[in-house]
Amino acid sequence: KKKFQSGNVLIISFSHLLHDVYTSFLAPILPLLITKLNISLFAAGSLDVIRRIPSILNPFVGLLADRMSVRLFVIIAPALTSIAMSLLGVASSYFILLVLLFVTGISTSLFHVAGPVMIKYVAGNRIGKGMSFFMLGGELARTLGPLVILGAVTLWTLEGTYRLIPFGILASIILYLRLRKIEIRRDFERKQEVGIKQTFLKFLPFFITLTGFVFFRSAMKSTLTLYLPTYLTSKGVNLWFAGISLSILQLSGAAGTFLAGTISDKIGRKNSLLIIAIMNPILMWLFISFNGVLLIPILIITGFFLLASSSVLLALVHDIDSEHMSFLNGIYMTINFAVSSVMTLFVGFLADRIGLEITYKIAVFLALGSIPFVFLIKQKKKEISK
Repeated sequence: KKKFQSGNVLIISFSHLLHDVYTSFLAPILPLLITKLNISLFAAGSLDVIRRIPSILNPFVGLLADRMSVRLFVIIAPALTSIAMSLLGVASSYFILLVLLFVTGISTSLFHVAGPVMIKYVAGNRIGKGMSFFMLGGELARTLGPLVILGAVTLWTLEGTYRLIPFGILASIILYLRLRKIEIRRDFERKQEVGIKQTFLKFLPFFITLTGFVFFRSAMKSTLTLYLPTYLTSKGVNLWFAGISLSILQLSGAAGTFLAGTISDKIGRKNSLLIIAIMNPILMWLFISFNGVLLIPILIITGFFLLASSSVLLALVHDIDSEHMSFLNGIYMTINFAVSSVMTLFVGFLADRIGLEITYKIAVFLALGSIPFVFLIKQKKKEISK
């Protein structure tokens, strides 16, 4: 049995934190970009879709990662992402925003395909725990990211956020110094007896089930993350409180992400996902229904369950025993990003026509559709820890 390499798990998870701080800049400054460039909510939602388009190539990135040192992807991503995302504030047109976010999407694909595969090989038999640490890094980044970018806007104005670029470059330098000693390439060099086509067909039903689960939750996730600051400011809340609310939701989501993966090692992935799928629509309806001081505690609980599924789903994918894990992880990432992109556009389209309030309510009912797909998941008996 492989041991849980806590040091390596923490290093990779910290790199996830550094990278995703920058990718979380868009939502908090979206109200400012909408005003500056006079764009619609549909066009604003399209920005996030453009960022996700490179994820279509994730399986091919996975094939490449299966044949080379995947840690190189993790090292270069923070520098590339920091440059693109820190320039959003100086973009003088909608087209430039699209280009910057597309570059970010390429960098994000490199990182998110390689990162979980590295985690699998250093987490030993505690894949759920390893994915919890990895996803904790990402969710903490989405908590810190809004604070970082709003702080930068306050200090330097929206056009001065380019000053954040050096921190991302420094992060890549530090990651190189730390990650260059992690050698997992030997795990990828074993003979690959099963072809890509056979692997894809074998796990196609599994990925169809995951697609259904992710699809019906995506509208809810989009409204409560990307559109949350815009939703709150439309109700009269100031930009700082809206940004802090997003950070609160992401922080509680980080706790949910961290605990859910570890818990799923004990009670099973299927049981964990069922609890999450039932709780989320209830909590979102409460968020829509209440105002004032009750919003914060409701957001805390909502965020906990909203983002808890990420580490469980990632662990579920990496429970698979295959010679093509980067390829399979790439397929999952493509499904996740592609479905989320479609729903982001759908939410923006609805919001432009019927308003965010009604769109939020529709998202609640769509989320109920994820529950049946949980029962279609086939759980491995060895998955549950005794």
